[in-house]
Amino acid sequence: MDGLNILATGRKIPARCVTNDELSRMVDTSDEWITTRTGIRQRYLSGEGETNAAQAATAAALALERAGLTAKDVGLCVVATFTPDHSTPSLACEVHGLLGLPESAPAFDVNAACTGFLTALEIARCFLAAGRLDSPYALVIGSEFVSRVVDFHDRSTCVLFGDGAGAAVVRLSENHPYACRLGARGDAEILHAGGLGSQDQTLHMQGKAVFRFATEIVPKSITGLLEEAGKTLDAVDHVVCHQANGRIIDHVVKKLGAPPEKFYKNIQRYANTSSASIPIALDEMRELGLLQPGQTVLCVGFGAGLTWGATLLTI
Repeated sequence: MDGLNILATGRKIPARCVTNDELSRMVDTSDEWITTRTGIRQRYLSGEGETNAAQAATAAALALERAGLTAKDVGLCVVATFTPDHSTPSLACEVHGLLGLPESAPAFDVNAACTGFLTALEIARCFLAAGRLDSPYALVIGSEFVSRVVDFHDRSTCVLFGDGAGAAVVRLSENHPYACRLGARGDAEILHAGGLGSQDQTLHMQGKAVFRFATEIVPKSITGLLEEAGKTLDAVDHVVCHQANGRIIDHVVKKLGAPPEKFYKNIQRYANTSSASIPIALDEMRELGLLQPGQTVLCVGFGAGLTWGATLLTI
């Protein structure tokens, strides 16, 4: 399999930070209730006049700048989202226009919920490997305005989510080994949000069922990918889980008998940003100097659908 090099990353977070205490004035909850059950202490929510397209484009522009590239260098734009500004055009096409990408660069959205960024990354790799793009560089973005579909009267869901975007510029590289496993299970009942034409467009989740699914599929995805790649968890420098719930990550760590410090957590700052959570975490880790050349990073996600996936990257 062709290797994949993440040349640079970027993120964009809305300006409005909402703490648990502030949220407790909107719905019947408390900082203690949220923190003990989820590990979340705050989240960022989009405000009036902000758009998902502008957020995604800002994250992408930052990634391009850090990669030393311009919009004209991009051969493909894939955006993972389930909260686009419009049903059509796609969020990717809106980003395409905002950045001024070449007309020869295809652009489209991917909806695999919280597994979206990993799915989009694999799709971008396949496009690049096919050798039919005009450029060797692809933009892969995860961007969500989850607050648009959250019922802020429902404390079981509204406390969990936040908005944000993360982006990566990637290209093929033989020096950056890569492996990926994706899967799905047709089960919309435990986690879904209504779309256009639905009387109820808000997000609904059966929390206990999601917890059971996540704590089953995340360790299974990790061990399956490592087995396929011929590696052990000891050979992995960092594990970046989809930031859905701190207790889920803790349970996975315990189930695998892994050192907790290997598993990166930032859910306390951003809450669950769906497809944006993994690229936001990768960008934050780069900023903090945690990611060093030659290190191996395992990213794993799960989401509505149900979907799941794991990716092994070399920095």
